[in-house]
Amino acid sequence: MNEDKEVKVSTTDPDSGYMYREGKPEGFFYLDHRTVDVKYNLITDVFVTPGNVHDSVPYLSRLDRQRHQFGFQVEAVALDSGYMTTPICKGLEERNIFGVIAHRRFHPTKGLFPKWKFTYDGTRNVYVCPAQQVLPYRTTDRQGYRHYASDPKQCASCPLLATCTRSQTKRKIVTRHIWEDSKEHVRLNRLSKSGKRLYRKRKETIERSFADAKQLHGFRYCRLRGLGNVMEQALMTAAVQNMKKIALHLEKRG
Repeated sequence: MNEDKEVKVSTTDPDSGYMYREGKPEGFFYLDHRTVDVKYNLITDVFVTPGNVHDSVPYLSRLDRQRHQFGFQVEAVALDSGYMTTPICKGLEERNIFGVIAHRRFHPTKGLFPKWKFTYDGTRNVYVCPAQQVLPYRTTDRQGYRHYASDPKQCASCPLLATCTRSQTKRKIVTRHIWEDSKEHVRLNRLSKSGKRLYRKRKETIERSFADAKQLHGFRYCRLRGLGNVMEQALMTAAVQNMKKIALHLEKRG
């Protein structure tokens, strides 16, 4: 029996979304998704969603909007770890865009091997466990994850069983998305010299843009309720920030 997931709804602003993130305040919020260019730090796109919408959900559609509406020739993008998803990595690869995304830290179950301890052999399309047992491909689920399963008979006598799985069937299952290769390419981009240089720019561009909006333009809080009103505030704030950037750039040129 499938149980519906409970979604909290604000009684004063139903358009907002309940957000819970580690190290962040908990409650009803809106999220501002913005894009800036690396050369002048001008804001090129603003989009607001309820706080319970993940950062990665609107990303590719907003990227395409800028490319098609403004004719931007996007060559590279730098994103934080929240965007490290297989659909985004695959989307960047299909658009021939050099993507640099921060490393996303996963917290494995305490006392068990993390996934990286299992080595993928692309030639044979199998995983190899720390005890050198082969986990062959078994099936692919509807979400696009391939399942690789161990042999319970071999696992039952393995001295590493207690640190490998707690399954009652003594079978270890490792999953791998069908677009995992795209994600691995993005990981390699981050480790390259140009990737490291590009990612460092985030502190000077997008992070600075958000900080200025909050500290200098009152964007820490929504002035009015409703998604439309918040979007209007976000656009007006971005417009003011851009005017200041343009004025400073013209002053330097003059």
